[in-house]
Amino acid sequence: MKVGLFGANGRMGRVLIDALDQNENTVLSVATVRDDSPWVGMNVGELAGIGKKDVNCSAISSLSENDADVMIDFTLPVTLESNLKWCVDTKTPVVIGTTGLSETQLGLLDAAAQHIPIVFAANYSVGVNLMLSLVRQAASVLGHSADIEITEAHHRFKQDAPSGTAMAIGEAIADELGRDLKTCAVYGREGKEPERDQGTIGFATVRAGDIVGEHTALFADIGERLEITHKASSRLTFAKGAVHAAQWLHGKTPGLYSMVDVLNLKLNVS
Repeated sequence: MKVGLFGANGRMGRVLIDALDQNENTVLSVATVRDDSPWVGMNVGELAGIGKKDVNCSAISSLSENDADVMIDFTLPVTLESNLKWCVDTKTPVVIGTTGLSETQLGLLDAAAQHIPIVFAANYSVGVNLMLSLVRQAASVLGHSADIEITEAHHRFKQDAPSGTAMAIGEAIADELGRDLKTCAVYGREGKEPERDQGTIGFATVRAGDIVGEHTALFADIGERLEITHKASSRLTFAKGAVHAAQWLHGKTPGLYSMVDVLNLKLNVS
């Protein structure tokens, strides 16, 4: 199966090159960068540090209809609209891992999914998606009495906060408890405040060094607490999940899918 990459020179783009090279059932057919990028023409294997391969980075304007069976996009939110438009125009399925999307950009995903199959997830790790199931189970048992806090840590270069994964964890918990995360989330505490409202879900964010990704959901009651934690030590975990999603997506009907669909996870345990 031919898989193409948007943003091959990004941190995830380089790891995806490696993941596709390791997968026996996929071939990297095209790897795009900005038209004015100094990486245009560079060999993708040398870019990813895995030795010379058969594909060079190409300008995104040179991308053509038959270059890929599925595209993968882990670029920035600003490029989402143009990348989606190309996929819709060429009827090319796409796996999207871009986080920090606005409500308007999420609407673009919904609109595009009327025409092509799309997998969109905040995190492509199998462990994180299993964690979404576990936090639902914990929320159904403890959520009406425990205080709930979500902490996350990432590398210094990550721009959106809280992370998309932290927000997905919060959404899963809020949904299980019948709450609206938009109204019950607390994103920062400072100074003297009233006693904590048990109905809120707190978020704390760390940005430091080269932390790949750590997430903890804390359920703290009087006398006991439960912590559910996932720690990633390599971006290759996410890349392999995205490649798996691309293989799953090939041949699907138009629609907006998630890793819940890809992994056939049952998240509603109530």
